[in-house]
Amino acid sequence: MVHTFRECGIDIAVDCESGAIHIVDELVRDVISVYKTLSRDETVATLSQKHGISPAEVEECVDEVAALEKSGGLFAPDAFRPDAATLTKRADVVKALCLHVAHTCNLDCEYCFASQGKYHGERALMSFEVGKAALDFLIASSGTRHNLEVDFFGGEPLMNWNVVKRLVAYAREREKDCGKHFRFTLTTNGMLVDDEVIEFSNREMDNVVMSLDGRKKVNDRFRKTAGGLGSFDIIVPKFQRFAAARNAAGKEYYIRGTFTHLNPDFMKDIEVMLELGFDRLSMEPVVCDPSSPYALTEEDMPIVKRQYELLAEKMIERRRTGAPFVFYHYMLDLEHGPCIYKRLSGCGSGTEYLAVTPTGDLYPCHQFVGEKDFLMGNVFDGVTNTALRDNFKKSNVFTKPECAECNARLWCAGGCAANAFHATGSINGNYAYGCELFKKRLQCAIAVGASAFLDGNPVAQA
Repeated sequence: MVHTFRECGIDIAVDCESGAIHIVDELVRDVISVYKTLSRDETVATLSQKHGISPAEVEECVDEVAALEKSGGLFAPDAFRPDAATLTKRADVVKALCLHVAHTCNLDCEYCFASQGKYHGERALMSFEVGKAALDFLIASSGTRHNLEVDFFGGEPLMNWNVVKRLVAYAREREKDCGKHFRFTLTTNGMLVDDEVIEFSNREMDNVVMSLDGRKKVNDRFRKTAGGLGSFDIIVPKFQRFAAARNAAGKEYYIRGTFTHLNPDFMKDIEVMLELGFDRLSMEPVVCDPSSPYALTEEDMPIVKRQYELLAEKMIERRRTGAPFVFYHYMLDLEHGPCIYKRLSGCGSGTEYLAVTPTGDLYPCHQFVGEKDFLMGNVFDGVTNTALRDNFKKSNVFTKPECAECNARLWCAGGCAANAFHATGSINGNYAYGCELFKKRLQCAIAVGASAFLDGNPVAQA
């Protein structure tokens, strides 16, 4: 299967099985598009007339496409489907935990999928003892893996900051005697960020995710304090200090926003983030009930797709003028990409990656927390619901019917299991709206990389 498209003024053909990406011209793109459906004579007659060129020129192009097919660069066979069961076979190894250190929050965001941090339960803080048991569980379940990942999440994790610091210290002690290395991430709404948080995070956190929705009116429409006040004026100066400190230390961070039906024109929010001095950005579609007034609609789809185009154009423009920025969903290594295991099986939720509640319960990921049918066990006894784990282990792009002929399947790895479940009732279902957005993002991301390549810059984006 080959997918052809034009994005940011660049004609591109992607071989969906091999992952080969070809920057082409309009004639080559047209030849590839009809290569498997028209005969050689039909192709020559149709395209010579369309492009106003001689039949010989079209024939030369057809021969070049045929040569690429012969070499495996185009129309490569589906080499992975026959061995999918073997390629996606997962050991019972856990490499990452999302520690919900606080099921409580000091903001009252209307669209919060976590029910203002409570996950449809009671407010709670994780004790050091539970967190310590979680880290011990991770070490014991990690097999031969050296690098282990822990995300401090909530709610708002800074509302349990002392426990976070104690857990980091405990993990650093355990590293010495178990031959492991911990990589930590902190996700925060910024309300409690201060100099001590910044200094500690720069020393211990490999990444920091800061939540800001962009424009003041958009942010403050949703991200309010319990008293109903907007958070923009409180958190922006703190995030600016935090981001500057991360940049100075050579550390990762992201400003992460959420767009909804009320701001599908999210490029205006990206522009505000850039004006505020942030250069590592993420903007995510809202996760909520389809009946919610904030849920994205079919009428929003063309608007959102246009925003992704404008974003790609902005990234190209800023790179060329010496002021580049990173957008999380446009980070692609166009030379290598993820290994085939990741391409087929995705993020590893429910197997390699688990979420831990304040009481120590285990769930497949943070978006399943509170769904009792997805309770997998606890950090003291380990994974006891092995049947559920096996369901996640077996899930891959070839077990999802809608993915079978999708041109993006080896890039998205079947998409988010939680979104699929909430949309269809099955982790092997298809969240059609999200799929459509992903395919547009992928095209734009490839175009950004192709532009850098054409301009003589590295194609791998960091």
